[in-house]
Parts: sequence; C-alpha cells; structure tokens
Amino acid sequence: MFNRFKYCIFLITGSLFIASAGAQNLTALDIIRKADDKSRGQTSQGEMTMTIERPGWTRSVTLKSWQKGKQYAMILITAPAKDKGQMFLKIKTDMWNWVPSIEKMIKIPPSMMMQSWMGSDFTNDDLVKESSIVTDYTHFLVGTDTVRGQHCYKIDLIPLPDAAVTWGKVVVWITTVGFNQWKTEFYDEDLKLINVMNGDDIRKMGDREIPVKLEMITIDKPGNKTILETKTMVFDKPIDESFFTQQNMKRLSQSTK
Repeated sequence: MFNRFKYCIFLITGSLFIASAGAQNLTALDIIRKADDKSRGQTSQGEMTMTIERPGWTRSVTLKSWQKGKQYAMILITAPAKDKGQMFLKIKTDMWNWVPSIEKMIKIPPSMMMQSWMGSDFTNDDLVKESSIVTDYTHFLVGTDTVRGQHCYKIDLIPLPDAAVTWGKVVVWITTVGFNQWKTEFYDEDLKLINVMNGDDIRKMGDREIPVKLEMITIDKPGNKTILETKTMVFDKPIDESFFTQQNMKRLSQSTK
C-alpha cells in the first residue's frame, strides 16, 4: 500500500523547494486554481462528442452539458438513438441518472463515482467533477517540462487524508502560457499508473482558449481510449440553481423526442 505520508515527506525535503513558478511567483496551488477556474468558469454550458475506441469497434455519443460552480452539473445525451434522452444530474455530493426507456430515476452512490461513464474510459467523477483537484489534494510543484510542444508546470497532487478520492497520486502538467491542463496521470495507492489524460487542440471557446479535445487512455487495456471533443462552450452565462432539478431532467429528456 502506498504510504502517502512518506511520499509527502520526500517532496517536502526535495522538490517542494521549487517554491515559485517563474517571474509570476506562483505556488503549486495558485497554478492548479488558475487551471481549474479557467476550465470551469462560474458557469459553463456546451455541446460535446465522445468517441469510445476499442480494438475492432468505435462508438460515438453526443451530449449537452450545464455546470454551475462545483456544486451543480447536468448532462443530456442527444445521440445515439438508444441512449438519447438519458440524463445525469449532480447536486453537491449527490448524483442521479434518469433513464427514459424505463422511466426510472437511479441514484448513483459514492461507491460508483469511479465506475465507467457510458462504457467509456472516463468515470462518473470525471464527467461531473465530484472530486476537486483544488480542495481534495495537497499540491507540490516539481518543476517544468515540455509536453507535446507545450512548456508546462509539473505538479504532484497527493490526496488529503480525509478526501473522498480513489487515486493515490495525480500528476498534472499545466501550460505556463494559458494555464491549460495539458496532461494528467492517475495512479492508484500502490503508485501504479492507471489512466493518462491528454489535452489537445487549443481553441477559443467563448471568452477563453482551452483544449477542445481530451483523450483518456486506460494503460492496462491496449487499444482502449476515449476522446471527448468540445464543439461549443459558453462560460459565465447565468444559470439559476433551480435549473438543476429532477423535474427539469425529465423535461429536457422529453424535449429530445
């Protein structure tokens, strides 16, 4: 079992003393917060396509998403036909799935947040961002690195003792220009690499430039990956909290028929 305490001591006595990030004198937490705030905004709403690739077959899912801060999120599946109208809702620490084909509202327990979402390489947690890279981890600035042509800050994230997260460690590369989350490695508690997420194709969406493609690779399953591509995204357009209800899930689901 990976010993988080010993790992933190190693970082504190070693690379933690990279105390600032260039002339901006940013801490690891500053960098993480900037990247997280940029990707979320106060609110966001957009349209995306998710392509699931497996040896021998490929499947695509299109969806609409709405998010308000870190407490509220909603996702509507618009294609393919067999999944059309399915909805997912997050309110604070609770999550539900509305399945119109059986007219059933399913509560997703915390134990299932790390399960595959719609058969993809992303998890329920990835899509609704239940855990937070800002508040659930201690952050250590390891240094800088160049990843696929982008100069990046490399930051180790170690879960807080009481954080409800599964990962034993997360390593994030954030671009020094633009503060985009460019690469992320997810490790289990034994420090085994499980997933790698790559950002790509930085484009302007609304008032900011972000990677519009996120590729999630499952390390121990060669040929398995999922690409989530943002088609449209608007940030900071007001969304009332009353939008995020089970009643509205059913209404939006009905509108796809």
